[in-house]
Amino acid sequence: MTGFVESGSDRGRADNGIAVGRMRSSILPNGIRVLTESIPGVRSVSLGVWVRQGSVHEGPEESGASHLLEHMVFKGTGERNPREIAMALERLGGSLDAFTSREHTSYQARVLSEHLPVALDVLSDLVLNPVLRSEDLDLEREVVLEEISTVEDTPDDLVFELHGELLWGRHPYGRSILGSRESVGAIEVETLHRIHRERYRGGELIVAAAGHLDHDRILDTVEAKFGHLERGRSASIPELPEPEAGGHRHVERASAQTHIVFGARTPPRSAPERIPLVLLSSAFGGGMSSRLFQRIREELALAYTVYSFQSFYSRAGVSGVYVGTRPEWTERAIDAIREEMALISSQGLPLDELRAVKDQVKGQVMLSLESTAARLFRLAGFALYDQPYLTLDELLERIETVSRDEVAEVALRYLAPEAQALLRLGPA
Repeated sequence: MTGFVESGSDRGRADNGIAVGRMRSSILPNGIRVLTESIPGVRSVSLGVWVRQGSVHEGPEESGASHLLEHMVFKGTGERNPREIAMALERLGGSLDAFTSREHTSYQARVLSEHLPVALDVLSDLVLNPVLRSEDLDLEREVVLEEISTVEDTPDDLVFELHGELLWGRHPYGRSILGSRESVGAIEVETLHRIHRERYRGGELIVAAAGHLDHDRILDTVEAKFGHLERGRSASIPELPEPEAGGHRHVERASAQTHIVFGARTPPRSAPERIPLVLLSSAFGGGMSSRLFQRIREELALAYTVYSFQSFYSRAGVSGVYVGTRPEWTERAIDAIREEMALISSQGLPLDELRAVKDQVKGQVMLSLESTAARLFRLAGFALYDQPYLTLDELLERIETVSRDEVAEVALRYLAPEAQALLRLGPA
């Protein structure tokens, strides 16, 4: 790829080292990919370890196991008890966090650059050495069940879970990342040991860091701590069934509002339609100046919260709209949103609106990348989805070159009212 140069090949590693500007990437012999971005003018580092293990890799009977395992690593390792894990970086002014997504589990830290060795030691300890005791599982299971209860008591979260079931059917994309009460209640500690043993392997790990750093030093440390891991085997993501056109489901529930989600399947993260879809979503419901905000809130006063959303995965993506409104206004809100969908899907965006949304998205991208954490997640994303690295200038250029016809095409295909799966949660 243009701009890539060989780097680090004299280190005796099969690392296929590449460098673009201040980004460097190396691959260790066991498959671990190490990416860094040096950011001048900062004194901190954001770093993380990603594992290609998420809810999409689970069977129905072990739904929620990846998320439960992420919780369990904080219950103790071979070197640290839970309090020592919590204190290791907080006492230095740093932070430690983790999350599970549909396709990945991530452990991240943010520290002053001088504390980077400590952060790497803590992250490697968490990822490699969790003790995973049965007695800890009995306790942590209750914490996750409370997390599930929190979602059930938060209708503007629950409606997205229910919409996922409607949109994706029996595919794992449609299951909750947290799992169900039944599946979480049945998971045994042996299941967590098996997932850790089979999936937390070299070929499934990505280590990334952004901030005040030196790539070669990080590479040496990662090789020292993770180099002994076997490569392991990759787990495939199930093929998606053919989507059904639209669909409508009402889940009855006593509440002060009806929560509504429209959504349609889109191409995956790697598809060329992704950037036109981002621009379309921003124009449609991405802020106070968007069409939905101006029509639904400002003109009709049907809602306090209305917005568009998108998620992109390896196999597919989703693009849609959320609105919360009074039960007696539900049909008016749905009809008004459908009218806006019909208008934009049939006409696309006029040139002046496309120009404005390009400037908006480019500004959002540039402002977000002033954060080392945002740089970290962007960096890891290229590796997680096996995409070529784009510099900021290259990304801005891609946004700039999107044509009106490209936006009109994705609007017609993915924003037409008849393409939407509609889930409403609220009173009859």
